Amino acid sequence: MDKSSSMSSSNRLELQHIEIVRNDRKILSANVSIPLQGITAVIGPNGSGKTTLLKMIHGLVAPDSGNYLPGSVALRSALVLHHTPLIKASVKANLELIKDTESAIRISDSDIDEALANVGLLHLAKQPALKLSAGERQRLSLARAQLQHAKVILLDEPTANLDPGSTDQVEAIIKNLVAQDCSIIFTSHQLAQVERLANQVMFIYEGECCDISDTVEFFKNPPSQNAQRFIHHELGWK
Repeated sequence: MDKSSSMSSSNRLELQHIEIVRNDRKILSANVSIPLQGITAVIGPNGSGKTTLLKMIHGLVAPDSGNYLPGSVALRSALVLHHTPLIKASVKANLELIKDTESAIRISDSDIDEALANVGLLHLAKQPALKLSAGERQRLSLARAQLQHAKVILLDEPTANLDPGSTDQVEAIIKNLVAQDCSIIFTSHQLAQVERLANQVMFIYEGECCDISDTVEFFKNPPSQNAQRFIHHELGWK
């Protein structure tokens, strides 16, 4: 991977003095440049603002102040939250909804079948989606993101509460998406997973986003005392 310092501004997501305030409380403060290449992990204690950050990047939450320059995100992003709702219909029908909800996206039945095959769910295409296991639901959500032709996929705790086998499957899909020229930004409390997957790491504490570090460097030399305490399970595990 190229180092983020060598990337053009179009390959970065610029958050310039961003602030989001709710009920007179600052819940997110960011002045960072996120590389739109490879995999970026966002870590920090519960309630630190990680999900709010993803929602802001996707456009669901507007900043109260500051400049947001989305770079390549302006092309298209997809957000996969921890609990993605499914309709009472087949697995394939849940993906077919994209045709109705996003008219700009042109997808065929063969595109849907290919997306299901890519996540190992083609054999379950006609099964009720509500009968899927937690791991299968997450893989279906990733298939949906792929069909949205997203250049940046935002994942909120993509393997939370999954067994090791399902976690391996989801991580393999994430790597495959990156190989297809997608950028991934994901939140996680699983530090071993962050070390396995991420090219770079951003730490958030009490809404404050720290600068992004190379993953190896982040774990070797944490950028702050709070980041070091978090890595050593001394902060925010509640």
